[in-house]
Amino acid sequence: MDKETLAYTASKVDEILAAPSASEDTKSFARAWKSAVTNGDDVDKATDTFLDAISEHRTTIDDLIAFAGSDVGKQVFGEEGANAMVAHSKKRKEAGAMFCDCAACRPCHELLHKFGREKADVYL
Repeated sequence: MDKETLAYTASKVDEILAAPSASEDTKSFARAWKSAVTNGDDVDKATDTFLDAISEHRTTIDDLIAFAGSDVGKQVFGEEGANAMVAHSKKRKEAGAMFCDCAACRPCHELLHKFGREKADVYL
C-alpha cells in the first residue's frame, strides 16, 4: 500500500475510533488494523481483514429508518431525535442514499468505496 493510501486509511480508522456511534465490534476491528500497522504486519492483509469485517456490519438506510422509528430507537435518540433521524434518513434515501451516514458508518463506507468494495453513496 502506498503512503498516501495508508495515511488516508489511518485517518478514517481514527474517525471510526472517535465516533460515539461506533459499535465495540467495529472499534475492535479498527484497533486490530492499527495494531497490525504499528507492529509491521502485512498492511495489505490487515486492510483486507478490516474491510471484510466492516463490510459485514453495514447499516443500510432502510435498517436505520426502521431502527430510529422503533421503540428502542426512540429510547436511544429520544422521541424528537428519533423523529429527526427518520426524517433525515428518508430524505437521504430519496436522494439515493444506501447507508447510514453517522460518524462511524461514513468513514467505513468511504473506505469500502476507496478500496472498490461498494458503490459510492450519495455523500461521496
